[in-house]
Amino acid sequence: MLATQTALKPLRIGDIAIDTPLFLAPMAGHTNYALRRLCRDFGGCGLVCTELISSNIVKNSRERATQRFDWRADERPVAAQLFGVEPQVVAEAARVVVDHGADIVDINMGCWVPKIARKGGGAALLRDVKAATAVVEAVVKAVDVPVTVKVRSGFEDGVVTAVPFAKAAEAVGAQAVAVHARFAGQGHGGEADWDVIAAVKDAARQMPIIGNGDVHTGADARRMLEYTGCDGVMIGRAALGRPWLFQHIKYYLETGVALPEPSRSERALIAFRHAQLTLETTRLPEEVAVREMRGQISKYQLDEPGSRRIRNRLVRIESYAELEAILVGLACETE
Repeated sequence: MLATQTALKPLRIGDIAIDTPLFLAPMAGHTNYALRRLCRDFGGCGLVCTELISSNIVKNSRERATQRFDWRADERPVAAQLFGVEPQVVAEAARVVVDHGADIVDINMGCWVPKIARKGGGAALLRDVKAATAVVEAVVKAVDVPVTVKVRSGFEDGVVTAVPFAKAAEAVGAQAVAVHARFAGQGHGGEADWDVIAAVKDAARQMPIIGNGDVHTGADARRMLEYTGCDGVMIGRAALGRPWLFQHIKYYLETGVALPEPSRSERALIAFRHAQLTLETTRLPEEVAVREMRGQISKYQLDEPGSRRIRNRLVRIESYAELEAILVGLACETE
């Protein structure tokens, strides 16, 4: 018996059409061009976003900042995500990323990592809705592309500021808000409270609201869309090592059929393509890119059940050649 089918409706963020309302979440150390391109190539992913970029670094060290400016025309539309505290600094950084071709500027108000939150950035901005809204307003006035925001339910446990913030952000010109339905203190723990997404959708009716949190399958995406009334679904950690996930979710929503996961050999080949794309396109020094690939490629679950042998090798790689040998050998071994 097929599951209930769900119509996927295209949406618009400002003047930008998003054909499929499935979004890749920005994730530090992961959502580089290689992963974004793979998600695009498999299909089903309507919008991709860069990992977060410091507005202060854009202001003070343009050369260092542009190492993270890795978006390309073949993945458009693409959003560039910025974090910062001072409205005019974030606004100036927004001008820079737009000058470099970003189609959308996304403001990070969801990062809970202490080194960012301690300085008042990321989710810590949600402690003061007025101050957070001032950042959005400054960016909206600075650029001629749509401005979106990614938020948490709130910064302090139990204090839901996502709802009043979304309403205020909409009033000053934000074009969409993505809601990770956890408080900052939860990190990635506990269950996402989708009631918060529904409340934000009810409060901000003129712009798309994107739900985020605890979506791992097509069935999860369908439940979120139906339960919250949100306009789209954003997927983060579940897509790491699974760039085909958007294709599978889209297919499930349209047909009610769950596609099988790629075989271990197929996953090894996809991981190898991920590594190749990274090396071909990164702006980072190779040794830095290889260190980041440790965390990226180890997500592909290439071990036999109950084993961690391959993963333990991947998280210790020192060169691209070493990574290539592991992945090619694994693909040949499991054919």
